[in-house]
Amino acid sequence: MVTLNYKHLRYFWMVAKAGSIARAAQQLQRTPQSISGQLQELESMLGTELFRRAGRGLELTDVGRQALLYADRIFTLGDELLDDLRDRPARRAMEFKVGVAEGMPKAMVYRMIEPALELKEDVRLICREGRLPFLLADLAVHRFDMVIADRPMPNNLNVRGFSHLLGESGLTFFGSAALLERLPKRFPGLLDQAPFLLPGEDAAVRPRLLQWFDEHNIRPRIVGEFDDSALMNSFGQTGAGLFVAPTATAAYLCKQYRVRAIGSTEAVKEQFYAITTEQRLQHPAVVALSKAAQEDIFSPAGRKARR
Repeated sequence: MVTLNYKHLRYFWMVAKAGSIARAAQQLQRTPQSISGQLQELESMLGTELFRRAGRGLELTDVGRQALLYADRIFTLGDELLDDLRDRPARRAMEFKVGVAEGMPKAMVYRMIEPALELKEDVRLICREGRLPFLLADLAVHRFDMVIADRPMPNNLNVRGFSHLLGESGLTFFGSAALLERLPKRFPGLLDQAPFLLPGEDAAVRPRLLQWFDEHNIRPRIVGEFDDSALMNSFGQTGAGLFVAPTATAAYLCKQYRVRAIGSTEAVKEQFYAITTEQRLQHPAVVALSKAAQEDIFSPAGRKARR
């Protein structure tokens, strides 16, 4: 029976991260020849190449990129195991392990998780971001207490889980003061041909936003696409383009990034779900989070209080 040599896999992982065998050898304090030999053994065992030459460096093959995803998860879990065992004698806080789907607005994620940190019991928050299918696979084996996503659990996944709607929010458009001075039209007309920063393909709201543009005969000039909303907000702060975020976070974004809200729409809603393995919420932090979402963050009274 063929088994995976994790030493070889770690060498592969280090080379992929470093971009070359020479740099990985320096970090591992091994000779380049030794690293190269270990990689060849791993590729021979797998029966495929993991790297190809790209100038003076290396680039991953398609199989190599897939192997890197698994290696990331394997060694991240290994580090978590060490941390867990080392800290166990002194740990008293309740762990709250949350998976955050890629494309989620970071400001919204913070607002939803914050109530869990205000429990009387000490909470140790562990947040991991990733693609939703991978997060749900980890949820199924209880590596997470909850996954936060902008869509319910897909029906085509063979994973037991339940989607709990936390709430929904319309969208608000933002821009820096310097950029808005160059856009004299009123909302929504000022969006037409204006530089715009678009949420990435993993964001569930993206196709609905593009449809809204079409319905209003608006053609913004897309100058950037971002999977990470916090990075998109930072570019928007510099005046690189207008951008959009849930209306529930408008006050926070205006203060944090020193931008102005230029208009909003309730015709496009962004929804937020807590996905758990429980049909009825039980974890105290998840219960607190869900309660705050319904009574404050997404409630009409809560929205009115934030204006």
